[in-house]
Amino acid sequence: MRAIRTNAIRSRLSVLLAFLAGLCAIAGFSANSALAANEPRPPLAIQFSLDRPIDAAAAPFVMAAAGGLFSAEALAVTINIASGSPDAIARVAAGTSDFAVVDINALMRLRDKDKQGGPRIKAVFVLFNKAPYAIIARKSRGIRALTDIEGKTLGVAEGDLSAQLWPAVAHQNSIKIKNVKQSSISAAVREPMLSAGQIDAVTGFSYLSAINLKDRGVPADDLAVLKFADYGCEAYGFAIIANPALAAAKPEAVKGFVRAVIGGLHLTVKDPERAATEVANRMDGGSKDLELERLQSILRDYVLTSEVKRNGIGAIDPARFERSIDQVAEEFKFQKRPQASDIFDDQFLPPLNSRLIN
Repeated sequence: MRAIRTNAIRSRLSVLLAFLAGLCAIAGFSANSALAANEPRPPLAIQFSLDRPIDAAAAPFVMAAAGGLFSAEALAVTINIASGSPDAIARVAAGTSDFAVVDINALMRLRDKDKQGGPRIKAVFVLFNKAPYAIIARKSRGIRALTDIEGKTLGVAEGDLSAQLWPAVAHQNSIKIKNVKQSSISAAVREPMLSAGQIDAVTGFSYLSAINLKDRGVPADDLAVLKFADYGCEAYGFAIIANPALAAAKPEAVKGFVRAVIGGLHLTVKDPERAATEVANRMDGGSKDLELERLQSILRDYVLTSEVKRNGIGAIDPARFERSIDQVAEEFKFQKRPQASDIFDDQFLPPLNSRLIN
């Protein structure tokens, strides 16, 4: 009987020891899992393309980098420069860039012309709530309003989206475009020719050409900056596009990138002088004062609009976007007219309270 009792005790002890060992193993696993969860994530390498050399328009991205906002999202972002929106879009399509900032109207046009069935790239964040297209003219040449352009010479640079949308704006404002003499010029001589009086006006971006002309010595009160947005053009402007494969495989990285850009914009709005300094420091011969003037124009006219103040930064108004597509449809000659949802994907945007800019 004593032997039976001893064996029974040993058996119970074995079961108890096995149970305790199991508990220890579970506890160890949980502790290791907790440690692993708390370990910092290795940063994801990201290539980001600007569609033109750095200037004040890049301030939110520069400030996001300078403020450590990309790294806080576990993103190691390298900024590269493309030769225009078509090149930047091609880089994202090929996967050599993960993100790019491009003209959303250029995206619309190139997507429609893509006959290769390539990746369907979409914008995930709109930075410029209005397109910066404009005609910049000399008042001394008799141009103070858009209707004054008839009978004048308009300098048009090849590939300039302002020029591509100009006929639609002219039609909308009952301007007879056949009465406007268009002179094809290089973008490099656009401002010099206007300042020299060789042409009466040019198409371009208001925050570039107008400020560049003032920097060349043209008096501010002699400049008429005729922004298309003031003449019925409902187009949006610059937007961030994402590589479709990255968006599908790593949606949190796309969301993190967008959050960092919004944070960079907050920093820009809070301290535009510092933002202009950061931008100028990254330019070849950049001027802080010139970029500050450019940045203030961008924020006032194209970023902090009444629509953004109501609806937050980054999104689109679908009804307005559809109207803008109708406005450009005749000039772009779409093979198949796109819908707003074909061009813009809002699933990566944070909630509204995170997108309000004060």
